[in-house]
Amino acid sequence: MQLEHLMDKLKLEHLSVCLDSVCEQAAKRELDYRSFLVEALSAEWAGRHGRGVEVRLAQAHFPAIKTLEQFDYAFQPSLDRRVVRDLSGMGFVERAENVILLGPPGVGKSHLAIALGVKACEAGYRVLFLTLEDLLTRLRRAQGENRLERFLQQLLYPKLLVIDEIGYLPMTREEASLFFRLLCRRYEKASLVLTSNKSFLDWGEIFGDPVMASAILDRLLHHATTLNIKGESYRLKEKRKAGSVEPRAPVPEEKPEEPAA
Repeated sequence: MQLEHLMDKLKLEHLSVCLDSVCEQAAKRELDYRSFLVEALSAEWAGRHGRGVEVRLAQAHFPAIKTLEQFDYAFQPSLDRRVVRDLSGMGFVERAENVILLGPPGVGKSHLAIALGVKACEAGYRVLFLTLEDLLTRLRRAQGENRLERFLQQLLYPKLLVIDEIGYLPMTREEASLFFRLLCRRYEKASLVLTSNKSFLDWGEIFGDPVMASAILDRLLHHATTLNIKGESYRLKEKRKAGSVEPRAPVPEEKPEEPAA
């Protein structure tokens, strides 16, 4: 049976593409049969893994591909690199834990959230990215079409669900209830990465009900890592470089009060 036919039967499509190169390298290095087989199968595995990553990245629906290597830690010195490095190992996904990224607009929360999602895709996990607005729109639509339970079950399939932009718009009581139901479904089963421009003290305002916010935070923070990023907006930094935004004025020193006569 011809080699090409065997590779086709075994579905070794990646090896078939690079077989000549693998054979050439094996000859130059004078590999024995076992070592050559390792090289050939490694080439097939690398091709399959790369294709799998591409598929998972497409299914995640990231607005853009961001990586941890692209993140400017020098501009955000408040961020602990060791914590981010630990998170990049994906242990939190394996343990079904959560990550919450807090900070003002433009400090890199979405970048980090997407980058962790990309790492999860590379590690073989299924990921889905949604803004909170998009998530709530889909939940409301599913509820109106009497398929909420099925949709909530679908949202359990991704091992990592990234929800961006919590806090920019207040929720109605019904929307907060829908979010809570989703959180309960994924609690201790699958991971969440959330970004918010509000501190936890303000989440009662976001969800329109302090009691609901407390219940949400109770489940969300039970197994979670919180990163609070304090710094200037990347976008404003670039505009300042271009001269389109005035630099921040220095805060004037307070003069001591004159003693009463």
